[in-house]
Amino acid sequence: MTASPKAPVAARRPHSFSHHGIMVEDPYAWLRDPGYPEVKDKDVLSYLEEENAWFEAAMQPRKALTDTLFQEMKGRIKEDDSSVPQKDGDNIYWRAFETGAQYRKWYRKPVAGGDDQLILDEPALAEGHDYFRLGALSVSPDGRYLAYAIDDDGSERFEARIKDLFTGEILPEIIPDTLSSLVWTSDSRGLLYGIANDQWRTDNARLHWLGQPVESDVELFHEDDEGFRVSIGLTSSEKWIVIATGDHVTTEAWLLPADNPTAKPLLVAPRKPGREYDVDEHEGTLYIRTNDTHPNFRLVKASLETPGQWEEVIGADPHFYLTDFTLFKGFYVTEGRQDGLDQIELRDYATHSPRRIPFPEASYSASLDDNPEYDVTKLRIGYESMVTPDTIYDYHLDTGALEVLKVQEIPSGYDAARYTTERLTIPARDGTQIPVSIVYPKDLPRDGSAPLHLYGYGAYGIAMEPGFSTSRLSLLDRGFAFALAHIRGGDDLGQQWYLDGKLDKRTNTFTDFVDVAKGLIERGYTAKGRISISGGSAGGELMGAVINSDPDLWGAVVAHVPFVDVLNTMLDGSLPLTPGEWPEWGNPLEDKAAFETILSYDPYSNVSAQAYPPLMVTAGLNDPRVTYWEPAKWVAKLRATKTDDNILLLKTNMGAGHGGKSGRFESLHETAEEFAFILWQLNIAQ
Repeated sequence: MTASPKAPVAARRPHSFSHHGIMVEDPYAWLRDPGYPEVKDKDVLSYLEEENAWFEAAMQPRKALTDTLFQEMKGRIKEDDSSVPQKDGDNIYWRAFETGAQYRKWYRKPVAGGDDQLILDEPALAEGHDYFRLGALSVSPDGRYLAYAIDDDGSERFEARIKDLFTGEILPEIIPDTLSSLVWTSDSRGLLYGIANDQWRTDNARLHWLGQPVESDVELFHEDDEGFRVSIGLTSSEKWIVIATGDHVTTEAWLLPADNPTAKPLLVAPRKPGREYDVDEHEGTLYIRTNDTHPNFRLVKASLETPGQWEEVIGADPHFYLTDFTLFKGFYVTEGRQDGLDQIELRDYATHSPRRIPFPEASYSASLDDNPEYDVTKLRIGYESMVTPDTIYDYHLDTGALEVLKVQEIPSGYDAARYTTERLTIPARDGTQIPVSIVYPKDLPRDGSAPLHLYGYGAYGIAMEPGFSTSRLSLLDRGFAFALAHIRGGDDLGQQWYLDGKLDKRTNTFTDFVDVAKGLIERGYTAKGRISISGGSAGGELMGAVINSDPDLWGAVVAHVPFVDVLNTMLDGSLPLTPGEWPEWGNPLEDKAAFETILSYDPYSNVSAQAYPPLMVTAGLNDPRVTYWEPAKWVAKLRATKTDDNILLLKTNMGAGHGGKSGRFESLHETAEEFAFILWQLNIAQ
């Protein structure tokens, strides 16, 4: 009879380094396999497998609950679901799940009439693989060829293939290690793409001609700055190919004629440190969104002949954050957020006066949906809120009417009237008002007795949209409130909101989250120790910081692929992401102040001998974004250092990457495990 697994204790192996005259101890550095990205070290694999065995043993008594949650979540998903068809050229395109399928099938049929055509079969491509993800997908202008890219191990190194949609043949040329969109030339004979180099950086744009060996592909653009990444796109009119390069704070764009991709590239404007811009083209005029005069961006225009001479079209507004714009033949659309709420505005090219599309709720998420054509009479729009399921509209330009095309169907039933959503503001310790989106059952007691789940991210200028979630209902229906903290570091309230949570202001993100939790307690939504929290990647870093600073607030913590070994990662320029991340976090290699700032909040470095809340941590062995050893080292140090006997679990997906398992049901199972852990630790009736 074998003994039940016990919580693993990783060996401490002395390792230290000194930088800027500061000595740092790192006794778990050995968990980084020196052969990475291949992980073959027996000690490392043995430790990860022991942790996985401990995870399975600890969660085994919760299996029935996990299965119940999974079945609830699965029951809210329409199994034979399909997207709203959309016209693009001579065909109408859509995608659909079949009952029981983990992945989609992609279809089209002629506008003039004819049979449905299956153009891509994801279930067939995924067969035999533990992991599958479809990356870029692009149909050639003449409708004959489909270029698509797949990842079957979670490493985010995609393999691009080309299918002849007229014959069904997969062309012999295969392009490995792509990490970009796939963009066709006007004649449908050439395909532009970018490959990931050994450091998982896309520093190039390449051109492949159909029928030619991939080895003969031509590099059209190369970026020498190791911190910059190259992307490839098309203008709305599809006359120009856009090659953009940049890091988190500086961008530069070049234009190539889509009918002559080997022509000399046209530089829109040379890079200037701290200036970002993106570009589109309409009838020979370039439109450019830029932050050159204000963090909230403005819109300017220029001629193709003098692309660097900019004329203002829409000035920057401290209360309106211009997030995007899309050009159509007869009008254009701007998207942005006013005081944190999404706005969509239509404008004509002559006067640029706005026509705003109204939405009914006080807190919601809205954006342009799939609008592939240049000359349109209606716009496809997506809308949802924390109580309103995903809704697809057509907005008719002539009447201003919003036509409902599809509302997300919830087969097991859903009654929005059972729930209430609010948008609150809670003061941070420096007086800044932090927005909070919250949803809860209408009968939620406001005496502090209710459990509450608080979610946050707060990095890279990524806003947390107050959208709908069917999985979340499993918590709400067990008496939870669910809150999104729109903390600094995201761009929820504009670009300055982002700037106020990065570099030397990074700790604002962490203190905002803590102060939101305390504010929700003061308002009676919950109580200390009745709060579960979660976050992933940079949001996992947030989890690590707030359990170091305020461990007694939290009753359960889930950290997905957490970026917790910040200092060591930012000191290692050989890692794939590091050089491009210095503008976000600081460069501790060169800057002592940046070193000291990161060291002051780095979750791994600041683990201390104190009581920590119950903690569930996930990792991906093939994750190129947050390498597996970050959560592994963190868990090892926590287990050796903390003074409590609360549960600490680490689950490493041995065949997946940053996003966890693939497939719509496999990923639901991981959410069910997370919720089961939370309910267990908060002692909620199952």
